[in-house]
Amino acid sequence: MFDHVLKFTNSTSFINALKVTIASVVPVLLFHFLGHFEIGFTIALGAFFTYPSDIPSTLSHKIKGLIVASFIVSGVNLLVNFAYPYPFVFYPFLGFLLFLCSMISVYGQRATLVSFSALISISLSFGHLHKGWEALEYSGYIFAGGILYLIVSLIFHFIQPYKYVELQIAEGIKLTAKYLKLRGDLWSPEANRKAITEKQLNLQVELNLIHEDLRKVLIGNQNSSVNSQNRKMLLVFITLVEIQELALYTSFDHSKINEKFDKHPDVLRTYQNVAYKLASTLKKLSKNVHSIAVYIDKNDLKNELDALEFAIFDYEKSLGKEKASEGVLMLTNMLKYAKNQVSKIKIIQRAFSLAMQSYKLKDKDKELEKFLTPQYYPLNTLIENLSFSSSIFRHSLRLTITILIGFILGIFLPFQNVYWILLTIVVIMRPGYGLTKERSYNRIFGTVLGGLIAFGIVSVIQNHVALSIFSIICMLLGISFTQINYKISATFVTMYVVFIYGILVTDIVEVIQFRILDSLAGAILAFFANQFLWPAWEFINTPIHIENAIRANRNYLKEIADFYNKKGEVPTSYRLARKHAFVEIGNLMTSFQRMMQEPKSKQKTLPLVNKLVVLNHSVLSALASLSTYIQSHKTTSASESFNYIIKTILLNLDHSIATLKNQTILTDTFFDKEDLTLQFEEMKRKSFTRLASDDELDKETRQAKMQEAQMVIEQLIWMSNLSEKILKITQDFKAIHPDN
Repeated sequence: MFDHVLKFTNSTSFINALKVTIASVVPVLLFHFLGHFEIGFTIALGAFFTYPSDIPSTLSHKIKGLIVASFIVSGVNLLVNFAYPYPFVFYPFLGFLLFLCSMISVYGQRATLVSFSALISISLSFGHLHKGWEALEYSGYIFAGGILYLIVSLIFHFIQPYKYVELQIAEGIKLTAKYLKLRGDLWSPEANRKAITEKQLNLQVELNLIHEDLRKVLIGNQNSSVNSQNRKMLLVFITLVEIQELALYTSFDHSKINEKFDKHPDVLRTYQNVAYKLASTLKKLSKNVHSIAVYIDKNDLKNELDALEFAIFDYEKSLGKEKASEGVLMLTNMLKYAKNQVSKIKIIQRAFSLAMQSYKLKDKDKELEKFLTPQYYPLNTLIENLSFSSSIFRHSLRLTITILIGFILGIFLPFQNVYWILLTIVVIMRPGYGLTKERSYNRIFGTVLGGLIAFGIVSVIQNHVALSIFSIICMLLGISFTQINYKISATFVTMYVVFIYGILVTDIVEVIQFRILDSLAGAILAFFANQFLWPAWEFINTPIHIENAIRANRNYLKEIADFYNKKGEVPTSYRLARKHAFVEIGNLMTSFQRMMQEPKSKQKTLPLVNKLVVLNHSVLSALASLSTYIQSHKTTSASESFNYIIKTILLNLDHSIATLKNQTILTDTFFDKEDLTLQFEEMKRKSFTRLASDDELDKETRQAKMQEAQMVIEQLIWMSNLSEKILKITQDFKAIHPDN
């Protein structure tokens, strides 16, 4: 229990919540003792409005982003107060302001969070309306709160500049360990491979988010004053990405392999044990990342690797050299993969030990900036999105209308706090139907539960000091759980609000009743708006994600083929193609998850999308297998058959993309299936005949060359079959929704 609490308090969510809690509580306490509680509370609001935009980035971007956010949240509050006394101007102006604040989301993640903060600021401005100089003064206090949060955030940064990176690295190592564990599970004969693949894809989504955050911080800080530490962390991050790619290296037809080794199950069990040990080693490493003590790992995995080598020798001895040759080639490739993975893990181990206090990345850090998403904010990006083809435009329009309806209902119906209806709409309303529905339910559940718990406590405890302590704890926990579990977050936030009202007002029962009613009204409005006002059903966007995933795999294959033909150093374009392939497969999986949350009537293509997710992930696995092998081995020249087969796979993928885009496909560009089969046979025959008759090769070299031939041919056959299936299913997909 203590370990779980310690882990939670050492998480990025808790640390971020601690920053905003300090920035909010300090001014309230300070000004309360000075007799100006309202000033302190307003400054606290400014800090609360600003903190969402404090996302992973370089120090320069952090400072600029938080200052801009402070200006915006205080500015919109001032504009609302100035316009409110003039009804004929106010309502159209409010609609324009809401729409504009929503539309700035087109500029990326930070802009989306600034947009959210601005909308929250507008909503809560109706709880404290002011005129003239008071409005300007109130807005100034909000701005001061934003700057106070910036100062607190910078203090945390300079005290532990790499705390966030270390926590994210630890989380990345832990998730990678889970990924390796799932790869090991695939080798069980009774394994539910469909369920395991789905879990892998879910992990892929989480890993993509962590990798993107780490890129922003580590690559963006290449010229920082703590360059040595930055480079060490960057090395760990790059190695983690390579470990994940290596994990995909074991992408064989497991059913076929289990059938082949059916009478020799000990061999696969031994390999599975190695896979599990790799995972457990990484898991232990993730737990030690936060430790100040030098990392020491006594298990070097040598025993597990030796056991696998002995199992291969025993397999060959029991079957005979000739009969066991194909199986030995497969198992030897798996052994080499395991050794390669161990060497990668040792790099991370050394990075967290005294054995590597500084590290020069040499050529690895060249052109690393290309891996970052460029940050610029041209006006034409906003203008281009002012159409119904833009999901952000539709969401902005939907959100604006819903807030205006909520505001009008709050004025004309007997609601106590209009701003709480608006706040509920802003907090739970998302572009997608499924997430809005889920957040509506969680919001109502958390409000009711939190209200009941807090009411029970307030009924028993009347002491203002005790209630203040409870409110601070609930605020801290409520913000901490925002990204982890929204239901728990809503519960603690409700308790925090009730405790505050318990200090300020006497009739707490009425407060709870109206808070539940306001939240219910806002949730209902948000839910129906997402269903009936230009709904953003996921099946509309899914074809784009499918196309992007196929294109990313296609480009990755092209880079691998070019490298296999040209040899030499791995180019930056290859690593970029690999990154995009992982990201786009994750995006496709996320789209599929959103579709699963929508009504059944909108899920006509769900089974086909599921198949395309799995197939594209399988292609990525095969690509990772091929690329990892040719990078870690001295390969022969690419044959004509190899390039012929590669062109076939590329054309299948190109035709799949053309199908999704409703473009005409030239049938005479298709390769003949029988001809392709002959190419495979010819490639296999030439490779093995040439190697068997080459007297200049010693035994070890001949075996290595045969392993290469076996590996390359096997992956090409698999990718060819997968590309054909992708083409067939995209055609079926378009047959159901030809207009997409």
